[in-house]
Amino acid sequence: MPATTYVALLRGINVGGNNIIPMAALAKTFERLKLASVRTYIQSGNVIFCAPKTDPRRLETKLEAALAKQYRYDAKVVVRSLDEMRAVIRGMPKQWKTPSAAIRYYVLFLRHAVDSTRILDQLKPKPEIETLAYRPGVLYWATQISDVSRSGVAKLVSTAVYKEVTIRNLRTTTKLAELMEKTANPPSVRKSAGS
Repeated sequence: MPATTYVALLRGINVGGNNIIPMAALAKTFERLKLASVRTYIQSGNVIFCAPKTDPRRLETKLEAALAKQYRYDAKVVVRSLDEMRAVIRGMPKQWKTPSAAIRYYVLFLRHAVDSTRILDQLKPKPEIETLAYRPGVLYWATQISDVSRSGVAKLVSTAVYKEVTIRNLRTTTKLAELMEKTANPPSVRKSAGS
């Protein structure tokens, strides 16, 4: 069975002194699960790995059980395949291609339970300071840096939905997609394929 490249986005680790997990230990947890080409990116819980092609939701369940057992916390994980991450990058609003220094750009990765346009009904963006767009699996949220505290979407943290979402900024999201492409197509493979 061919391997697929995935990213696991862990929710709520290494934030405010809670659920502290060193990235080296986290990588070893993934390796113990027989996942290949494991690499982490920054401290917020991003793990790229390869595994036989399967439903990413099954991987979420497997990873959550292992992380909860290993680190004793209520593990919530969003897993996206390389194809899904490519769709996230392609689906970004056109304005995001040339970001403004005055705006913060966030991708809200949605867990399966809340992955629906209905999530928009629970959020109240203020059009004068922010934009919000749904695509399958994600919300694209952009807001003026000076107005983050006034944002309607920022109030998500006080809702039950917040536990079903994990957030990455634009830079982290695009970097993860780039690293996934490199994992799926390492230089040696690309070189031999072209020779």
